[in-house]
Amino acid sequence: MSESGRAASRTAVLVCQGRAVADGTMATGRFADPVAVRLLRAAERAPVDEVRAGRVPQGWQARVAYESVRACAEVVVPRSVAIDDALRARPAGQLVILGAGLDTRAWRLPELARTDVWEVDHPASQQDKRDRLADAAPLSGGPGEDGPGTPEPTAVARSVRFTPVDFAVDDLGAALDAAGHDPSAPTVWLWEGVVPYLTRDEVRTTVAALAARTASGSALVVNYQAPSARATVGRRLARVLGSSVTSGEPWRSLWRPRRMAALLAEYGLRVVVDDDLLALAHTLGSPAQRRSSLRSGRVAVAEC
Repeated sequence: MSESGRAASRTAVLVCQGRAVADGTMATGRFADPVAVRLLRAAERAPVDEVRAGRVPQGWQARVAYESVRACAEVVVPRSVAIDDALRARPAGQLVILGAGLDTRAWRLPELARTDVWEVDHPASQQDKRDRLADAAPLSGGPGEDGPGTPEPTAVARSVRFTPVDFAVDDLGAALDAAGHDPSAPTVWLWEGVVPYLTRDEVRTTVAALAARTASGSALVVNYQAPSARATVGRRLARVLGSSVTSGEPWRSLWRPRRMAALLAEYGLRVVVDDDLLALAHTLGSPAQRRSSLRSGRVAVAEC
């Protein structure tokens, strides 16, 4: 818990669990994240192990945790693949990850070897991640894996600069200035898994702030949710029942592709790609053929 009283994001943990489940089991050759499991506490790894083994637990609470992690894996794989492909296609010396959570790209994408990475997140979530990195559990010791002698994962990016920002009170530009970001050089901005949890005004404010620091040749990769009655009802039910780890973090804004494109265009960003995750999941052979959050989930790329 931070001094402001806000706890680290529970959604970030769920997404990390989903990636840990998918590593080596889903979309092989397109997705891999051996770092994710190392950032999880022992209790958080338990449902990951159960899902990977296909071992359905007994008891209502354990079953809910199992199904949440399994469903998250199905959603996070196509989303991660779409974003990773966009980053590989747009190499830049600067990558700013907004709402980084437990993102592992700076530790797992060799294409970032010549990239400085700024991880921007709420101070509570960022401190939680730094603690997890320091306490990272060793891998099991397979070929090329870290062993007990290297407890903390080694970043493959040129540098990782943790930049704590409370978007409700802090100035993003000032924080990035203090962390050494160069607004005159091209930057790739990554905004994954955050937009639905912000109000429309908060989304606009963030777009304006990053656009003010976006030089020619930059790009924004943004993940957002389009309106979906089925997905909204499902999340509201989970919130009422308290049956989801994300039930305390409700969606606050949904965007149709045209409205998202119009917003970005106001700030000089032209959308060149906007794909729904269900279509990509089909190409990856995902078992989630009817997952509503995949159907409404999107990844857009806008260039400056």
